[in-house]
Amino acid sequence: MALFIDTFINKIDKKGRISVPATFRAALANQAFQGIVAFPSFKYAAIQCAGMDWMQALTDRMTQVDLFSDEHDDLTATLFADAKQLPFDGEGRIMLPESLAAHAGITEAAAFVGRGSGFEIWEPAKLEAYKAEARRRALEKGRTLRQAPGGPGGGA
Repeated sequence: MALFIDTFINKIDKKGRISVPATFRAALANQAFQGIVAFPSFKYAAIQCAGMDWMQALTDRMTQVDLFSDEHDDLTATLFADAKQLPFDGEGRIMLPESLAAHAGITEAAAFVGRGSGFEIWEPAKLEAYKAEARRRALEKGRTLRQAPGGPGGGA
């Protein structure tokens, strides 16, 4: 599965195209679909993005939820109903649909932020406010990540 790190801010051209960061495109290079899958975040004014393999993994995990249950219906409506396949053009750009741009409040520029197995697209000022709040919460709540034995920082 692809790994996405770092933050990049790119401008949207007059035709609504925006360049996906080269490192993100490289992480997706081995995918059958040459592009990204994007859908409105149900938690933030942002756009959730990943490769088709990530979407397939979500589909596979949906088998753990009872078919036709409210939970299944809520999750599939949230994850799949508004998802868009956005192919890369010859220069590594995508067309950002108006519905997604409006959801995130994106007009002239967008911030691509790595989130590990996926990434998000934000309006740059909203991203900075979110990151400041996330850091404040992490510090206030003493957030930590337990190291796996033998993993980075976990010893041998």
